[in-house]
Amino acid sequence: MGKYILGRLVLLVPTIIGMSLLIFLMVRLMPADIVDAMVGADPTYGPEEKAVLRHQFGLDEPIPVQYVRWLTDIARGDLGRSFRTRDPIVNKLVQSLPITLELAFLSITMSVIVAIPLGVLSAVRRDGPIDLLARGGGLIGLAFPNFWLATMFLLITSVWFHWVPSIIWIPPTQDLFGNLQQMFLPALALSVQLMAVEMRMARASMLEVLRQDYIRTARAKGLNEPRVVFRHALRNAFIPVITVIGIQMGSLMGGSVIIEQIFGLPGVGWFLLQGIFGRDYPVVQVTALFLATVFVVVNLLVDIAYAYLDPRIQYS
Repeated sequence: MGKYILGRLVLLVPTIIGMSLLIFLMVRLMPADIVDAMVGADPTYGPEEKAVLRHQFGLDEPIPVQYVRWLTDIARGDLGRSFRTRDPIVNKLVQSLPITLELAFLSITMSVIVAIPLGVLSAVRRDGPIDLLARGGGLIGLAFPNFWLATMFLLITSVWFHWVPSIIWIPPTQDLFGNLQQMFLPALALSVQLMAVEMRMARASMLEVLRQDYIRTARAKGLNEPRVVFRHALRNAFIPVITVIGIQMGSLMGGSVIIEQIFGLPGVGWFLLQGIFGRDYPVVQVTALFLATVFVVVNLLVDIAYAYLDPRIQYS
């Protein structure tokens, strides 16, 4: 197990380097650059003035040189500065990361609390009223995109209840209730699709496990149904569900971009989107690489969790 983890950690290095190259090239493929975004249609800026600005940002150098310099700085722990504000990017990331982490944690927690019991109950009571309602609700949850749900939540609460969440982020250390009140709607909007996916996965996995011979043996021994389900079936049924949750957790870090923008939450996604709008290359590159790295690390942790949940899995 130790060798497996060490091997995966070593493999992280070329994986991150490959992701960094891909991100760097994709950023350079964006139409226009920061100089075009800054000067716009201002007639006082001619080709010479624009060339001077591009030289100041280092954009006149060959792309391989720009990439190697950026990657070298990253390797030394220097994430660079924003082209626009000249502020260190690491400071902004440190400020925005807790917001995105809290949003992702609340979304995952809400989805797990609802989806797992509902999926298990749906499998145990297959084709019953609860199963039919859960499956129907899952299909509805999958049908609506989270940005539409976020807009509807805002519309309903503002029109019907004359209430909208604060557009200024309230830290939980300052006002826990106010923070949870502010984060509830964005977390709910993000969690609806997660609930649907986790519920369907939990149901399908549970149905598969309940057909296994050892479950029939447990029932033949006279064990009651709750003990069969919670003692013998649930743990094995959790393995594919853990996979989905791990992937969702990694995806949520980047997938919250639109939700943070709708609710005015200054998280990592909001920071990334501002960088894209402003063609702020260092901000986009560092933020995208950070989110991609989180996704890879979370999936590594999920793989390690397999061995704990199912001792039959051998990584040697």
